[in-house]
Amino acid sequence: MLENDTAPSRRTALRALAAVGTTLALGGCAGLGADAPRHDASALTAEPALLVATNRRPVDLGRAPWFGTERAALTVGRGRLVPPDGGRFSLASVGLSDWKLAGIDRVGQVDDLFFGMPTGRDVLVYVHGYNTTFETAALDAVRLSDGISFRGATMLFSWPSRAKLLDYGYDRESAMWSRDALDQVLDRLIVSPSVGRIHIVAHSIGTMLTLEALRQVHARRGDDLGMRIGAVVFASPDIDMDVFASSVGRIGGLAGKITVVTATNDRALAVSRLIAGGVTRVGAAEKAQLERLGIRVIDASERGFGVINHDLFLTNEEVRRVVRRAIDGSLPATAPSGVSAEPYGMAGGRAALSSQPF
Repeated sequence: MLENDTAPSRRTALRALAAVGTTLALGGCAGLGADAPRHDASALTAEPALLVATNRRPVDLGRAPWFGTERAALTVGRGRLVPPDGGRFSLASVGLSDWKLAGIDRVGQVDDLFFGMPTGRDVLVYVHGYNTTFETAALDAVRLSDGISFRGATMLFSWPSRAKLLDYGYDRESAMWSRDALDQVLDRLIVSPSVGRIHIVAHSIGTMLTLEALRQVHARRGDDLGMRIGAVVFASPDIDMDVFASSVGRIGGLAGKITVVTATNDRALAVSRLIAGGVTRVGAAEKAQLERLGIRVIDASERGFGVINHDLFLTNEEVRRVVRRAIDGSLPATAPSGVSAEPYGMAGGRAALSSQPF
């Protein structure tokens, strides 16, 4: 929820520190000329394109910022990406070079995005949170997809955030206003013969928007929706616990596909709770509260060492592994009360991310 205006630079700094350590540790094991390819690269490395659906008002599709903060009709397009230099001793190898968005090529409708693509390709849809510009959201979607080595197409749904720290009220209303637009996008993906499974990762207020859209689509399509949806990951959900429980109860078997990443030390959600009159936010709830709803819960509290701990799915490698495992279908169902899930690093009645490779 509450991210400060320096969030992108903070994420870059964290990646740089981690990458420097890795480079120094591995440098003595490789020759200076060894620029080995990535063995588990994402589809974006071979096809650097981001699918875009947004109900922000276009500014200039030829250059940044492309889309602004005002509300508008749905725009669909392809984002042209420039990958970071992949050399072992490049700036990217120490976190100082990153993906860039070079432009947006507009298309007529969602179906047009898949023209010329292989049939049955999985799609990862990312829905951003509060205080986020279009460009930041786009690059976060790319970093997420690349970070989990996603092999399908990556799509951003960007709703009109004001992208200012003190405009939480505007953002919350814009997110709720956007549910029909996201409903429209998801519905077209569901009926498209070009699309395989649809995976969704939503962050912060974007989780509220996503849950409402899924509820609408489920009311119209019923169990057919569950057959097309793969994983639904809610990272640091900024949703009222009572609203969440009510909505989960109305999406049928789709609830069993949800994985919630929580952190009881998420300070952004602590502020959101104050704004909401003291009502617990889902992303800061205790694990047991959520497990009773029959959903998977990953408590990342002990993996957050920052000031805010609200974007661990982007900045923490182990949390990204959890997201990948959810998409791969390898996360276990929530264990019954009193039954631990130790093989998955969730023993002790409280989920703890495993230190073993996922």
